[in-house]
Amino acid sequence: MRSFIFVFSLLLTTAFRTAPSPPTLKLALLKYSGGGDWYNDVNSLKNLAKFCNENLKTNFDATDYGTVEPGSAEIFNYPLVYATGHGNMLFSDLEARNLRAYLEGGGFLILNDDFGLDPFVRPAMKKVFPELDFVELPFSHPIYHQKYNFNNGLPKIHEHDGKPAQGFGLLYQGRLVCYYDFETDLGDGWDDVHNDPKELRTKALQMGANIVQYVFGQ
Repeated sequence: MRSFIFVFSLLLTTAFRTAPSPPTLKLALLKYSGGGDWYNDVNSLKNLAKFCNENLKTNFDATDYGTVEPGSAEIFNYPLVYATGHGNMLFSDLEARNLRAYLEGGGFLILNDDFGLDPFVRPAMKKVFPELDFVELPFSHPIYHQKYNFNNGLPKIHEHDGKPAQGFGLLYQGRLVCYYDFETDLGDGWDDVHNDPKELRTKALQMGANIVQYVFGQ
C-alpha cells in the first residue's frame, strides 16, 4: 500500500507541467458490469483533459483515455477514474475489494449520474464501503472553490426532470475518495453531442477542472 501511495505522489507531481513535454497521465473510464452503458459520452474525458491542460496547465493525454475494469490491477495506474451511465452497475466481491484498495491507497472516483444511475450506484458503492454513506457536500466545500468558484455548489448542466443538482461524496478517514454528481450530468457538458448551450458546457468543464485540481491537491 505504501508503494502505491508513493507512485501516486510521483504521478501527481508530474501532472502539472512547467514546460512543454509529452503527456504524462491519462484519465480513465470505468468499465463495470451489470448492463449499464459505462461507455456513454465518448468524448467527455478527452475534452476534460484538453480543458485542464489549457486552464490548469496539467499534462494529460487529451487524445485518448484509459479503460479499466474495477477488478483489474491496471486501475492503479490512474490517479483518477470516471464512471458514468444510465443503468445497472454491479461489482463482484473481487472488484469491490480491488476498487476499495485503489481508493484507500490514494485513487479517486468520479461518478456521473447520466439519469437513471442512482438506484444502482448507491448499492454498488455500498459493497465497496459498507460502513460509509454518501453525504451531500456543503457549498463551502473546497471542491467548489478551486480555480473556479461555484458559490451555489454543483451547477445544473443537463435537464432531466427539473430537480436541483446535488454533489455527494464518500469520505474515508476524512479524505474524499469519491465524488458523485447527481441530477446535473457533468459528463454531458464535457461531451459535445448533446447540444447543451456553450455557457453550460463551460460551467461543466470548469467544475470538472475543479474536481481535478482538488484531487491533485489533497
